[in-house]
Parts: sequence; structure tokens; C-alpha cells
Amino acid sequence: MNSLEQAEDLKAFERRLTEYIHCLQPATGRWRMLLIVVSVCTATGAWNWLIDPETQKVSFFTSLWNHPFFTISCITLIGLFFAGIHKRVVAPSIIAARCRTVLAEYNMSCDDVALQKTCTSLN
Repeated sequence: MNSLEQAEDLKAFERRLTEYIHCLQPATGRWRMLLIVVSVCTATGAWNWLIDPETQKVSFFTSLWNHPFFTISCITLIGLFFAGIHKRVVAPSIIAARCRTVLAEYNMSCDDVALQKTCTSLN
């Protein structure tokens, strides 16, 4: 393989990688928004649950029954983590890190800034 073919292959790989990461961005943004909303709901519900004077006087399960907003948001947050939201939120970073590892074996590099510039130029 001559250097011209190698350069073309590298450019094709870079285009495909940035295209793939670009396609992940909308889904990643939605997952991040969902995680933020559920986290804020859980924190708000926890605050209301903790400042309620009845919480100290009744049993744990009765206290949870008295605060359905906190209970539902907490169960939803736990369910999201079991469903793998923590992986979906950082999927582009995981892909870039794995590509960086593979490229390092060939004495090549890949950084998030270059990928981000390329991704934003695709918009």
C-alpha cells in the first residue's frame, strides 16, 4: 500500500468515525436530559421527604407511601441505571476512547477536540 492509499483510508476512517459519533449525539442528548430531569425530581422529592416531620415518626415504608413523588422518581432513577443509562450518556466518549486505544497501536492519535470540531462541522 502506498502512502496515498493509506492517507485515503485514514481519511475514510476519520469520516466514518465522526459520522458515527455525530449520529449518536441526538440520542445521547436525550438520555442526558432524561437523566437530569429524573435526578432533579429525585433530589427534590428527597428534600421534601427529609424535611417532613412525619418521616421521623412513622416507619420507613409508611414514609415512602406518604411521599409518592420521591418514591416513583427514585424507582425510576434506579431503573434507568439498571437499564444502562450511565453507558448511553457517555457512549461517544467510550467509542472515542476505544478508537484512541486501537489507533495508539499504529502510532496514531485521536483526540476529543478534533472529533468535536469535525462533528460540529458536519452540522
